[in-house]
Amino acid sequence: MGQEIDTIDRKILAELQRDGTLSVDQLSERVSLSRNACWRRMRRLEDDGYITGRVALVDAEKVGLGLSVFILVRTSHHETDWLAKFRAAVVSIPEITGVYRMSGDLDYVLRARVSDVKAYDRLYQRLIAKVPLSDVSASFVMEEIKETTIVPVELR
Repeated sequence: MGQEIDTIDRKILAELQRDGTLSVDQLSERVSLSRNACWRRMRRLEDDGYITGRVALVDAEKVGLGLSVFILVRTSHHETDWLAKFRAAVVSIPEITGVYRMSGDLDYVLRARVSDVKAYDRLYQRLIAKVPLSDVSASFVMEEIKETTIVPVELR
């Protein structure tokens, strides 16, 4: 990692998270910085790994993937070989959009986007064919109250 970030860097990160399509001129105006100084800071934030990519956010409902599922996994396997197999399995399934190793009662929580319950069942069948799992349950999201990709960089 490079140098520490300051308040202006945090403002730049916050603005780019809100709208990654901002031009350098628009961004520099929003953070009260000259165009060149703003551009140099953006480049440094990218080079130092604070900005890891730029993406378009897609409306899952409009592309037919309106059902969000949290898959709760408990396993009795904790060996290195099993973990490598599990990682390969979850990475290979595009509907799985997040995988988290947990503390506490659960071993893993997976997040997936599918069209409906039947599509979830097909995902489940593919997953258990790739790696042995001891206990799997799913919770289907009834309402998304808050969903964001924004990291609250301006809080401290």
